[in-house]
Amino acid sequence: MPASPGQIPNDALGAFCRHTHAAVAGSGKGPLAGLTFGVKDIYDIAGHKTGFGSPDWLATHAPATHTAAVVTSLLAAGADMLGKTQTDELTYSLNGENAHYGTPVNVNAPGRIPGGSSSGSAAAVAGGLVDFALGSDTGGSVRAPASFCGIYGMRPTHGRISLQGACALAKSFDVAGWFARDAALLERVGQVLFGAEAVVAPGEVLLAEDAVAMLDNTADGALQPALVRITAAMGAPRMVTVSAEGLPQWFQAFRVLQGAEIHAQLGDWVKQAQPKLGPGVRERMAWVSTITADEVARAQAVRDAARRQMDALLADNAVLVLPTVSGIAPLLNTPAAEIDDFRARAMSLLCIAGLAGLPQVSLPLAKVWGCPLGVSLIAAPGNDALLLALARRI
Repeated sequence: MPASPGQIPNDALGAFCRHTHAAVAGSGKGPLAGLTFGVKDIYDIAGHKTGFGSPDWLATHAPATHTAAVVTSLLAAGADMLGKTQTDELTYSLNGENAHYGTPVNVNAPGRIPGGSSSGSAAAVAGGLVDFALGSDTGGSVRAPASFCGIYGMRPTHGRISLQGACALAKSFDVAGWFARDAALLERVGQVLFGAEAVVAPGEVLLAEDAVAMLDNTADGALQPALVRITAAMGAPRMVTVSAEGLPQWFQAFRVLQGAEIHAQLGDWVKQAQPKLGPGVRERMAWVSTITADEVARAQAVRDAARRQMDALLADNAVLVLPTVSGIAPLLNTPAAEIDDFRARAMSLLCIAGLAGLPQVSLPLAKVWGCPLGVSLIAAPGNDALLLALARRI
């Protein structure tokens, strides 16, 4: 049975919110009946405040009057919501270390970060506290935690799932996403959120050579066992180069466009509320206010070219294989300079789907030093069901 309103789930991992708890019983009937889930604290639950990972946001916003559309869909399908899960401050981080609320435990990589910003959702799934969990992904906030925590994570095609009733960060990148410990359940949740649809046959399998080259030295060779499994399920991949300009250049364009949208979305609130922002988030929020129109125009040209390139690569239902991020989860309290370097390399891979609005699924197929490393599949817009079916097959 789900926790009743006011009752915090039994949670030794710090995955659930204590400051804005909400539990809602599902319909008890449907394809997700008998299952439990957590909800990232960006989604509204009627009668409760949405915290957005920020004490100041919590203090300056009233309780929600309606429940977010995606949560309503999951409840109607029979699943019980056990609670709200921790997120990075304003969701503007990839670490999962919230200066105000702490860091959820990564059970599959002890002593290492869970990844953000869907940190609590990933930690709760990895730790078996819930069957699946709802997150969101703007720059990599489902895919990176899935990789770090050794679970499955799905980022759908941009715009396929309603974000009504969710806190926005950068609207042309924001998507709802979810986690599960097994691919079959990941697919079941997708079938609820997407509705019934035919699954197309996969086309050519492609391996992103420039993405593999961005793995850090400790991850050399880690993909080989995963590639054996992928080849057995899908056929041998053909090597391709994703970005002729270089993936770091794509990341810089992503960074500027995302930053400009964040400033447009949150800049006025930051100016008025003067929130006490934590490390990293504080510096990034200051930087976004300096982005110029010329910088945005140049970044948009890179984005347009990236979309054309991905459309060509993923034509005829092709599927791109690549490491989800550039390495295993960094250690807790890693110095800021090292985290910034890791973030830049990780985002050079994560930005591909973000720039082009593509669906991507991260599979827990690799390990380095006993710690998880995700391997991803990317497909053309709308081929979400294909990715979920392939994840289950692999």
